[in-house]
Amino acid sequence: MAAQGVIIRPLHADDRAGWEPLWRGYLTFYKTTLPTDITDMTWQRLLDAAEPMNGLVAERDGDLIGLAHYLFHRSTWSQTYYCYLEDLFVASESRAGGVGAALIEAVEAEARRVNATRLYWLTHETNSRAQILYNKVADRSGFIQYRKVL
Repeated sequence: MAAQGVIIRPLHADDRAGWEPLWRGYLTFYKTTLPTDITDMTWQRLLDAAEPMNGLVAERDGDLIGLAHYLFHRSTWSQTYYCYLEDLFVASESRAGGVGAALIEAVEAEARRVNATRLYWLTHETNSRAQILYNKVADRSGFIQYRKVL
């Protein structure tokens, strides 16, 4: 699904003013907040070539309307990498227009570029709207995530 008039591109250092409202929107969607120093650290990591974290943005008419943060990691099950799509968010007024699908496709292209053997992500079980897209572009693994805060 093509997103009309949308450019998917890597995050740039001068994108902070457009990225941060999307980041805050993402956190709000998941009913959470993070201290400013964590947001600052995340921003720095996304721009640091030595970090395994990467960022893409969706831009329309000069405005950022979506983001995707992803990272590559080793796996005991693969000779190459897995790609974890950690954060995916599209501004509410731009949803259902193919922007999320375009961001996923762009992350997939990056994963293929480094010969990753898997692209995966998580979503909350109540995020039924996003699951409509996810069920079209990927397979549900059947695995249940357990988490222990340290």
